[in-house]
Amino acid sequence: MSNTAVAKRYALALFEIAKEQNSLETIEQELRVVKSIFIENNEINTLLETPKIPLDKKKEIVKEAFITASPSVLNTLLLLTDRHRSGEIVAVVDAFIDLANEERGIAEATVYSVRPLSDDEKEALSSSFAKKVGKQSLRIENVTDESLLGGIRVQIGNRIFDGSLVGKLNRLERELIR
Repeated sequence: MSNTAVAKRYALALFEIAKEQNSLETIEQELRVVKSIFIENNEINTLLETPKIPLDKKKEIVKEAFITASPSVLNTLLLLTDRHRSGEIVAVVDAFIDLANEERGIAEATVYSVRPLSDDEKEALSSSFAKKVGKQSLRIENVTDESLLGGIRVQIGNRIFDGSLVGKLNRLERELIR
């Protein structure tokens, strides 16, 4: 079974538990913290994947690192550790977030702009672009990129809407070269 399928199975099980307990938002927030910890600290990945460390010690590391996590999240992390799938934790979190977003009609978007966007601008972009991708709203991450010169570039999943000045100049250049 592929790693993606494995991650989706664990995520789906945790998602069902979260819905049953009416704690979808809480568990999603906890999982985002777990993901950031695993991405920022390669040491924890190394510790959990090292065959020389006994399984009991690995589980203790997970318990101590995520002592404030809800029982559902902690048990999922322990189960993944127990089954030697700690390398899949970030993929499980991503799959869970996808399921939660789908449930709520939300999409993740990255907006590249020359300057940081205000909350009002983010809200306007969310309502405008959400309709284009068939969602109710967008969860926007704003990335400042001065190389755009002006305008914005919006990435939602694998779709890119380029309204930046650089993008327009590049399209104009391609037209002129033909």
